[in-house]
Amino acid sequence: MRILFAGTPDVALPALDHLVAAGRAADGPDRPEVVGVLTRPDARVGRGRKVRPSPVKERATELGLPVLESDRPWEDDTLAALRELAPDVAGVVAYGALLPASVLQVPAHGWVNLHFSLLPAWRGAAPVQRALMAGDEITGATTFVLDEGMDTGPVLGTLTEAVRPTDTAGDLLDRLAHAGAPLLTQSLLGLVDGSLQPIAQPAEGVSRAPKLTVPEAELDFALPAFAVARTVAGCSPAPGAWTTFRGNRLKVLRAAAGPAVTDLAPGRITVREGAVLVGTAAGALRLVSVQPPGKQEMDADAWARGARFDDEEVLGG
Repeated sequence: MRILFAGTPDVALPALDHLVAAGRAADGPDRPEVVGVLTRPDARVGRGRKVRPSPVKERATELGLPVLESDRPWEDDTLAALRELAPDVAGVVAYGALLPASVLQVPAHGWVNLHFSLLPAWRGAAPVQRALMAGDEITGATTFVLDEGMDTGPVLGTLTEAVRPTDTAGDLLDRLAHAGAPLLTQSLLGLVDGSLQPIAQPAEGVSRAPKLTVPEAELDFALPAFAVARTVAGCSPAPGAWTTFRGNRLKVLRAAAGPAVTDLAPGRITVREGAVLVGTAAGALRLVSVQPPGKQEMDADAWARGARFDDEEVLGG
């Protein structure tokens, strides 16, 4: 079985690793074999804006797999290269672009996407982030056959995952990526051998998960503490929830709804019994870790000791 894999960021690595391992552990002419990897081109990343290959390209190179780099796979050269690979089926995890019919038709059995929500909930680029910001207690992953819509294709398999009280988007996405890796392998094999039949998604329960923007990640202390904490969780590690302190942007990477205090105005910051607290519309937000401008992430209490603020100072303006 000839498999094409498409993906770009770190979250796609567990699925690629699992597919390769499954092929190497199997015997016979029908064993799964990753014959090529499609990923987006090298890009500038980090503070230094250095050009770096995608994590998937780096891993594919380590594994000795052929790599195609393109963010427009429908263009003639890339499309011809995909056809030359002659895949039976393709698996995709966070590749980063919608695929038109010309590309979807290349594998004989189509493309199977591993998506990190229980579809049809949270269709889009940021399903885990949006689920946390909405306060979902249960989420999961879905494999489905790609069509030209935004996460609208028929479903092959699902798994569920409980949201933990301390989860950030990074924490939850990492768990789902590892739990979903065998689900993608099983779905690819089942689609090709006919043991799995795609089932149309229900028309009810659709919600959207567009990519988060930096303005959305600004904390609003006029909301209750639990709502502010959800924004922090959903925006961590990227784009990073933020506020302002003494005219500079301060990222808040971990926080939790704190004690039900009533004497802190929204945005007012203080330290009580070793906890760094910020007033909100209802209760206090407890800062756990922050990132001041030009510095690494640090514990909030260490930042507070260095900042030496008084009880009249506020965050966010």
